[in-house]
Amino acid sequence: MSAGFRLLNAAVPAYRLIAALDVDPVANRTYARNLGRAPLDHDVAQLARTPERLAELCAARRAGHPLVLIGCAPCQGFSSHRNSAGADDARNTLFGDFISIAGQIRPDVVVVENVPELVTDRYWAYVADARRRLSQAGYAVHVGVHNMAHFGVPQERFRVLLLATRKVVTPLRTIFARPEFRTVRHAIADLPPIAAGERCAEDPWHYTAGHRESTLEVLRAVPRDGGSRPMEVGPESLRRAFEKSGKPAYEDVYGRLAWDKPSVTITNYARNPASGRYAHPEQDRGLSIREAALLQSFPRAFEFEGTLDPCFRQIGNAVPPVFAAAVAAHVLDVLLADDDRSSSPGIERPVGPSFSRLIPALKRGARTLEALH
Repeated sequence: MSAGFRLLNAAVPAYRLIAALDVDPVANRTYARNLGRAPLDHDVAQLARTPERLAELCAARRAGHPLVLIGCAPCQGFSSHRNSAGADDARNTLFGDFISIAGQIRPDVVVVENVPELVTDRYWAYVADARRRLSQAGYAVHVGVHNMAHFGVPQERFRVLLLATRKVVTPLRTIFARPEFRTVRHAIADLPPIAAGERCAEDPWHYTAGHRESTLEVLRAVPRDGGSRPMEVGPESLRRAFEKSGKPAYEDVYGRLAWDKPSVTITNYARNPASGRYAHPEQDRGLSIREAALLQSFPRAFEFEGTLDPCFRQIGNAVPPVFAAAVAAHVLDVLLADDDRSSSPGIERPVGPSFSRLIPALKRGARTLEALH
């Protein structure tokens, strides 16, 4: 988010970064390396309960200047994947802690980003509580779901954005229609070819995990440019799942990205072709750190701290900077606007038991994101 807000400054010098906070020391080093400010290594939950530390965090605030407060709680707690704890996941309380901090700081704009499962039946209570508390504090609140590809990110990635302002709040305007989406080719085609486990001499972050020979054998059998794993190759567990259900199972596993389509959602696991459609369109390997970062729309010069797994964790957890720049432009428009537009609340009720079930229809155009508002 910070990288995206700063990216807008290249066109309009509007924002000044005054503070940041995270509990991940490696991510904090990456932040300092690229953004020039060392984040406070502190827990949001503790910060919400220690006003003196909160005052310290905001010490660089300039009197009379608008303040934008951004919170991106760990999305895994709300995710539909790999989460049996569900609503009881301790990470989910950070969402409420951030709203508490907003109530104490009382910024001009509050921005919250998270996974779209947040607006499903299971987690809607968090959204309703946040909207209630912010409204009582005098904010207009909009909740929307956005596909990052509509904003120039070469990736189909759906995320919830909550915007709260003391003025009018309106939904973001999309920039690209589906036929205009940026693609994998736009993002990574010009990178030098490398083998699995090889580090590019020109870019130290253009390297991949080393793969077992069995993994390489599977990848060699996958058709180039968007191909999927043939059912007769790959782990025995996948064949058993196919025989049991009578239909292809886990079709994206070991699949290749397509050159002329946006990428699938880049996650922490994008380093591993066995975790989804994360194989290179042509080369027999998984994605490199640099490729994953470019598919997330990070600038080519962005540098990461840590080894392979921490780098992919930072990239997979990130808000795509190009989308964040669009948010920054929208927030600036809200802050400068002096008109009679009316606020839009966006999504006002849960979208159902699962958002992931809506994604295929959204990609086909059978439903629109606007219909969810």
